[in-house]
Amino acid sequence: MKILMLGWELPPNNSGGLGIACYQLCRALSKKNISIDFILPYQANHDIDFMEVIAAKPHGVASVQRSGIAYDSYKYVMEDGGEEWLNIYDQQYLYEHAGGGGGGEREFDIVHAHDWLTFRAALRAKEISGKPLIAHVHSLESDRSGKEFGGNPLVREIEETTLLLADRIIAVSELTKRTIHREYAIPLDKIDVVHNNFDQELMIPEQGPNAYTYLTQLKRKGYRVVSNVGRITIQKGLPNLLQAFRIVMEYAPKTMLLIAGAGEQYYELITLAAELGIARNVVFADFQRGKGYRDTFTIADLFFVPSISEPFAITALEAVVYNVPVLVSKQTGVSEVIRNFLKVDFWDIHEMANQITGVMQNEVLGAELERNAHREYECLSWDHAADKVQALYGRHAETVRL
Repeated sequence: MKILMLGWELPPNNSGGLGIACYQLCRALSKKNISIDFILPYQANHDIDFMEVIAAKPHGVASVQRSGIAYDSYKYVMEDGGEEWLNIYDQQYLYEHAGGGGGGEREFDIVHAHDWLTFRAALRAKEISGKPLIAHVHSLESDRSGKEFGGNPLVREIEETTLLLADRIIAVSELTKRTIHREYAIPLDKIDVVHNNFDQELMIPEQGPNAYTYLTQLKRKGYRVVSNVGRITIQKGLPNLLQAFRIVMEYAPKTMLLIAGAGEQYYELITLAAELGIARNVVFADFQRGKGYRDTFTIADLFFVPSISEPFAITALEAVVYNVPVLVSKQTGVSEVIRNFLKVDFWDIHEMANQITGVMQNEVLGAELERNAHREYECLSWDHAADKVQALYGRHAETVRL
């Protein structure tokens, strides 16, 4: 079976969990005799041998180069030597015509598209080829906007149109399935849930001293560390975490908070930490890859996902793999597959503080949570997710043949 896969990012050029999920799902699908052409909006060396990764280039363009992480502007180098920089919206328009236009040039059985950035291209590919479209939802605009006013109306229109016209929808959690139904009135029986996972084989191996030397020294003096990794945006609920951490400091003053990530709230949060009087106990590590990324988990005594709305949260599974107990907001999809997480409402800063303090003051509690969560994690597999996706492919490909 041949799949035209439309995605916006892949490791190592990903800004978050979307690229990781796409990579690991495709890797699992490739083991099931499924051939994938993965269309990206940029060129990069991904060192991938289990599928063909193709950069979508419009007519007259020699190359497309990213300027930073996956959601930044793109540099177009023209065949005549000219150069042009495009923002994400203009880039998406060109991706629609270059990537979706490939629907008339390649042989495939199914169009499989990930999130709104690829949805216009997916609709174009479906129209040109007449093949079924599976829309894979990792996050909705209402999630990314923190549920405030529903988010960007342009993005919402793209999401709604595509979800209505798609032949099938995959949601990464029951939480996301309900959100799709709530936001766009899509029938529940049109949506299948395929939970994400994290492949332990792709862990960054531990080597050398921890990158966070300052925190390592403090831990030798009895300090403990709460860690968070992700985009620093309104969706992630980090102002509430800082408010809760101020309370934690009253009961467990030898606690440090490590926040690794980049985003539009970065300087806002630094200012808030100073205003709350907790800046000396909060470390902002900016965007991390490789060893720095791994060490944000290995230094931690508790990993916390305080998101306002988080469709899944692969980072929580990564924390389990690195043997760290986890606290998540009740508005997080990953808790559907791991029950041995502490859970709290994203808005309840007093209960957040209570649960963080409990783990900081009770190492036995943290060890028990980690052990039980790891036992549940060992029952998960990307192969199970790939089986579900393969069944959907087969069902819709067969419908076309009939």
